[in-house]
Amino acid sequence: MTELKYRHETDAPRTSFWAILSLISGIANYIGLPFVGAIVAIVTGYIARSEIKKSPDKIEGERLANAGLVLGWVGIGLGLLTFCLIIFVLFGVIGGGIALSGPLSDFFNNMPRY
Repeated sequence: MTELKYRHETDAPRTSFWAILSLISGIANYIGLPFVGAIVAIVTGYIARSEIKKSPDKIEGERLANAGLVLGWVGIGLGLLTFCLIIFVLFGVIGGGIALSGPLSDFFNNMPRY
């Protein structure tokens, strides 16, 4: 009696782990990991895209990787804008404090108010 061993292989492509991780990190950037999530999303997104380009018939998930990249780059941009806003506010507060208590304080305090 002979045993037939059947090997079941699917030809369906699998989704890239790096693409899924990129998307999750991009979302986590806005939920709880502000800057770290964006960096991880960008790095893993580019890794996923290169992995998908090397074997497009076996690995899929380019749209997931692109979504993670977009979320990561937008998160970096928003983080930089927030940082600049904080710096401008600090300079404004410090500059205003110096102007009102420094040598020009008499000038500003004696200005007519309407």
